[in-house]
Amino acid sequence: MRWITGGDPDIFGSKKRSTMASMSAGATNGRSASRVTRRNGGGKTERLSLRDSAYEVIKRRILTCAFKPGDRINEVAVSELIGLGRTPVHQALDRLRLEGMVEVIPRKGVIVKPVIGKEVSQIADIRALNETYCARLAAERADLADIRSLRQIVADAKAAIAAKDVEAMMTLDREFHLRLARASRNDELAEIIRNLNERSLRFWFISFTSDHHRSFQRQHQAILDAVARHDGDAAERAMRAHIDAFRGGISRHLPA
Repeated sequence: MRWITGGDPDIFGSKKRSTMASMSAGATNGRSASRVTRRNGGGKTERLSLRDSAYEVIKRRILTCAFKPGDRINEVAVSELIGLGRTPVHQALDRLRLEGMVEVIPRKGVIVKPVIGKEVSQIADIRALNETYCARLAAERADLADIRSLRQIVADAKAAIAAKDVEAMMTLDREFHLRLARASRNDELAEIIRNLNERSLRFWFISFTSDHHRSFQRQHQAILDAVARHDGDAAERAMRAHIDAFRGGISRHLPA
């Protein structure tokens, strides 16, 4: 699969490429990105700095594979594509490098980090350790507001499946895990899970099928049911089954 073994290393090196024109119609619908907004931890919308705006837009394109694994990222071309200056783009790429989404290759520059089986397996191992514990804590500590929020996310995901809105499904998958992490009442654990989940979303997008997400929806429902019953053992088991399904789903798309 090209997304896993790497793409065209010059895809962002020429302004004449038609690929860039098609991608500019993605997250920004053909308009300059300028500053973007996002919801903060309290659910309120906040306007981001230029640096954070660049980070969110570029990260979104990496996660949805608009910027594919192995593609080279030219700062000038990306700056023009998203409508932001080179300085915030450079700062965003440096942050994404620290988070493991891009890497610097000598004589090539910045590329989107390829997907390799070892990394997928290691992330799944770490998620199994942290998210099963998180699910147990959430079952012990979640209040009615947490449970209502999780139920709304699951309901919204069901609607997104019916509408075949793939990007909404991915966003809601992320929201489910982050909301569960907040319900654990452990901020350090929640930050670890946020980072792992964002690195996993790219794998999610690569391996996506409609059956895949219906299966994940059932797994999320099982986790939610256990949390709502305050059953730590059941929540831990349901999360472990979910992570194992994630591992199995992406491994089917990796080279043997």
